[in-house]
Amino acid sequence: MNRISDTLYSAFYPRLPILGQNWACTVGGWIRFRQRFSRHFRRTLEDWERSVKWSDERLREVQRERLGQLVARARQHVPYYRDLAPPSEKSDPEEAIREMLEAIPPLEKRAYRDQPEAFISRLIPRARLHAGQTSGTTGTALPLWYSPETLAEEYATVWRMRRRLGADIRDPQLSFNGQIIVPFAQTRPPFWRTNHYTRQTLFSIYHMTPANLKLYVDTVHATPSRYVQGYPSSIHLVARSLLEEDRRLPRGHIAGIFTSSESLLAFQRETIEEAFGAPVLDRYGVSEFAVSMTECDAHRLHVDMEYCIVEVETTEETDDYETGSLLITSLAHDATPLFRYRIGDVGTRAKHPCPCGRAGDNFLEVDGRIEDYVLTPDGRLVGRMDHVFKEQLDVAEAQILQNDSGALMVLIVPRSDYSDASGRRIVRQIRSRLGEEIEVHIELVSSIPREPNGKFRAVKSSVGRNAP
Repeated sequence: MNRISDTLYSAFYPRLPILGQNWACTVGGWIRFRQRFSRHFRRTLEDWERSVKWSDERLREVQRERLGQLVARARQHVPYYRDLAPPSEKSDPEEAIREMLEAIPPLEKRAYRDQPEAFISRLIPRARLHAGQTSGTTGTALPLWYSPETLAEEYATVWRMRRRLGADIRDPQLSFNGQIIVPFAQTRPPFWRTNHYTRQTLFSIYHMTPANLKLYVDTVHATPSRYVQGYPSSIHLVARSLLEEDRRLPRGHIAGIFTSSESLLAFQRETIEEAFGAPVLDRYGVSEFAVSMTECDAHRLHVDMEYCIVEVETTEETDDYETGSLLITSLAHDATPLFRYRIGDVGTRAKHPCPCGRAGDNFLEVDGRIEDYVLTPDGRLVGRMDHVFKEQLDVAEAQILQNDSGALMVLIVPRSDYSDASGRRIVRQIRSRLGEEIEVHIELVSSIPREPNGKFRAVKSSVGRNAP
């Protein structure tokens, strides 16, 4: 959502009656359904449900072919990559992949941010491209362009995982994501809205006070659903309430819970599975549509090999695994190719095949998306504050600090076009999620201190720790 649509939303959506807001969610659901689930999606999903059973060698051949095609097109049609070496002619797929990647220096986010339009392929008409931004989790929101085919293949990885547990695209669902679908000022239920087109119940993650959570529990029980999807921190709060109220769902009531966008913690998984009576499957993906890893029954994250290539810049290694920063290459991103993109997360890749039997690269964990909750004065715990910075392209980095439930400190590393208006937009976005009572202070800084792993947490709160 760009700033124009964000302004329109702020001006009109909150003023609609609940029936009108449900209608708006339904129209939005219809639009998203048509964009995501195209003929290309269905063909890709059918193909990839077969290829998930292929051998490692056959999957490497797919990667080699797709990488070679992408390199050839980028050399000819993408200004930033006009000097790339030609595709490798080696016969061995693994050697060919290695030769092509080693000829390309890692891509830093800074390089992309400084000239994003230089990454756009001139082969694809601009009218066919979708525009968006990265999540802005740490204030580093970047403009994006992607083709309908890229979007379709992203969702093919999602639904290949979900269908393993018996979920289907048309099944009713419960969603816990970061959109403001209930105005914060609303103090009476319902704290959820309905997308009737796909039978989706969207819960507000910004109204989860201890008292309101009992209403969430009632609605979870009363609403037909086949699966649950969203942020693990928010689903965990509802799961904890289900257990506290002794109202866990009967086993088999839903097929599964599908989490993403944050690190899924062990205690969260245990609570969610016990409360909802179904397994949790996690997925690691990014707004850039550049990587996808999906969880198996052995709780490992499998690289969706048909979709991307993941390298590890090794900093720690044993006979069983290697750990380091991730370099990702999307094989589906024909609109803005990203070769060896340093995403900023750290992963641990296993050196041995996964016990589940699936071939290809598998990871024991990916680190970098753990955040604390923000605690509001009225007791709400709010996780995943990335949407605050999603439109803030004039912010280089940002971090939310909280040591008191009544106040926040927002550290901002400004870009050259940052202004007083930028700060006001940030405060407005925070208040739309956390209310008017909480104090918001902005401090401009030259840098943000890193954690021992080299990253910094988007939210650090001593009062809203992500505790069991």
